[in-house]
Amino acid sequence: MADDIIFLHAPSVYDFRKKPIFYGPVSDVVPSTPVFEMYPIGFMTMSSHLEAAGFRTRIVNIAVQMLQSKDFDVEKRIKSLHAKVYAIDLHWMPHCHGAVELAKIVKKYHPDAIVEFGGFSSSYFYEELLAMPWIDMVMRGDSTEIPHVKLMQALEKGCTDFSNIPNLAWKDKDSKVHVNEVSFIPDDLDWVKFDYGTMIKNTMKHMDIKGALPWLGWDKLPMLSVFTVRGCSLNCAECGGSHEANKRLLCRGKAAFRSPEKLAEDIAAAGDYLKTPVFIIGDPRQGGKDYAERLFKNIHDLGVDNHIAFEIFLPAGDEFFSMVNHYIGEYSMEFSPDSHDEVVRLAMGKGYDNRSIEKTVTSSFNNGCTRFDLFYMTGLPSQTRESALDSVRAAKGLWDSVKKDDGLFIYNAPFAPFVDPGSRAFEDPEKWGYRFFARTLEEHRTLLENPSWKLVLSYETKWMNRDQIAETSYDCANELAKIEFEAGRIPEEMYTSRVERTEYARDVMRRIDEIMTIKDDIERNDKLWGIKREGEELMNSTINNKKDLDWLTGSIWSNAPRVAAGLLKSYLPFNRGKRRICQ
Repeated sequence: MADDIIFLHAPSVYDFRKKPIFYGPVSDVVPSTPVFEMYPIGFMTMSSHLEAAGFRTRIVNIAVQMLQSKDFDVEKRIKSLHAKVYAIDLHWMPHCHGAVELAKIVKKYHPDAIVEFGGFSSSYFYEELLAMPWIDMVMRGDSTEIPHVKLMQALEKGCTDFSNIPNLAWKDKDSKVHVNEVSFIPDDLDWVKFDYGTMIKNTMKHMDIKGALPWLGWDKLPMLSVFTVRGCSLNCAECGGSHEANKRLLCRGKAAFRSPEKLAEDIAAAGDYLKTPVFIIGDPRQGGKDYAERLFKNIHDLGVDNHIAFEIFLPAGDEFFSMVNHYIGEYSMEFSPDSHDEVVRLAMGKGYDNRSIEKTVTSSFNNGCTRFDLFYMTGLPSQTRESALDSVRAAKGLWDSVKKDDGLFIYNAPFAPFVDPGSRAFEDPEKWGYRFFARTLEEHRTLLENPSWKLVLSYETKWMNRDQIAETSYDCANELAKIEFEAGRIPEEMYTSRVERTEYARDVMRRIDEIMTIKDDIERNDKLWGIKREGEELMNSTINNKKDLDWLTGSIWSNAPRVAAGLLKSYLPFNRGKRRICQ
C-alpha cells in the first residue's frame, strides 16, 4: 500500500561512497558520523500529527542505509517507494548537497509526486530551492505539523491551489512560485503530539528497522530526545538557532515552550519504550526557575527511571544542581562555553567569567551529577591560535577541581564546517571578523564536494585562516590528550593512540593539500582515490575518542519486553500518576 507522505533523510554528500573525501574531525562531538545521518526530531512529531489525522507516513533514512552497506542502491530504493509527497529535510547546512541530489532522484522515478523541503536552512534558502525544477514546495518555519496536515488534506481533496496553507512556499502547474505568509507561529508547544510510539509502530508496520534508525548504531546504543522549546532567548553570534536567527529565518519573535507537565509526560512516555537516556533539548531554565522546578518535580512524580541528560546554556550553581539532585534519580549535563578565553566568549555573546564555569562543574558533581560534558571549539571570533590552546590548557584546572572518578569529559573540535546562515555572524561577517567562501546554497553545496574537511570550511577569520584553523585543531587535540593523561584520566596507551591518530589525520590532510596542486585532473583524482581508505579509517573518531560520548545502555533488542509493554500501554486508557514502569 502506498504511503501518503514519506520523510527522507539524505547524507551530507551524495554519493559519499563514490567520492574521495577525507572528513576529518567535523563530527567528533556529535552522535552521528561525518555523513550527518541523524534526522531531525521533527520527523517524528510531523508523522504523529499526520497519522492522527488519518494519513499514512513513513520515515526512510537513506543516509544510514548508505552507511550500512556499500552495495545499497539508492535509486532502486527510491524507485520502490510510493507516496504522494516526499519530504526531505534540509535543516542544517551540512546536508545541502545530499538533500538536493536526493530530490533529483525522487523526481526521476516519481515525476508526478510532490518533492517538498523543510527545516531551518530550507526556510533561509527557500527561493533558491524553488528555482530548482525538482523541488515543488518548501515548508517554512519551526512548527509545521499543523500546516502539513492542512497540506495533505488539500491534496486529498484534489486541490491545486495551496494559498491557504500557512508557511508554505510552492509552485503551481505553470511553475510560478507562490509564497504564503509564515503565519503558524504558536506561542506554546503543548499542542504538539510527541509520541515515540508512532515511530515504533510505523517501523513495525513497514518491517524496516534499518531504514528508520535515527543514526547509525542507534539500535545498539539508543538515546531518546525531548524538547523544551522552539526559539531561543539567547543571541549567540554564530548560532542559527539564536533569537535573532529565529526571528529572521522563522518569523519567531519569542521562544515557545512546552509546559513542564507535558514535557514530563513526554519523558515518561518515552521511558515506557526504552530504558535508555533521555536528552532534554534546551536549557530548562530558559522558561524560568519555576519552569525548571515544575519539570523536575513532575519527572519525579511520574516515577521516571531513565537517566536524564540536560543541556545548559549558562553557568549554574548549587541552587540549581541541588534542585535537580532532589528530584532526578540519575542525571548528566552538557555545557558549551565554546572557549575558555573570556574575550572570545564575550565576542560571541556569552558574557560569563571562567570562575563561573569552574563553579558549574564542581557544583554539579557535589550534587549527584554522574557525567558532565564540556565543549570547546576552534575557529571563533577574536580567537588566535594561542587562545584556542589556552582553552585546552584550562582543562587541567577543571579536572583538578573534581575527583578523579567524577565523569568530567572535555572536548575540543573545530567549529565546522559552516557558519549558520541567518546567524548574526553570517549576516554581518565583518563585525565578527569572518571572511566567507560561500554565501549561496549552491556555493555551500560546491564546498562540500572538496576532498578535505579543511577545504570544506566556509570561513576563515581575521585571526586564523583555513590552514591555521585546521593545524590548530590538531594541536589542540594533542595538547588535550596530554593533559588528560597527566590528570590520570586516561592510560598511557590511550594517550599514545590518540596522538598517533591525530598526527595520522594531519598527515592525510597535508598530503591532500599536495595532491590538490597537481594540474592534471586524472592524476590528481587517482592520487585522491589512493588515500580514500585512510580517510575512511579516520571517519568516526579523528581527534577525540568518540566512544566517550556513548551512554552504556541496553540495545533496542534487550529492551524488547519494555517496548512490548509500552505498545500495550499506548492502546489502553492509562492514568500515569506515580508508578514504576516495566524493567
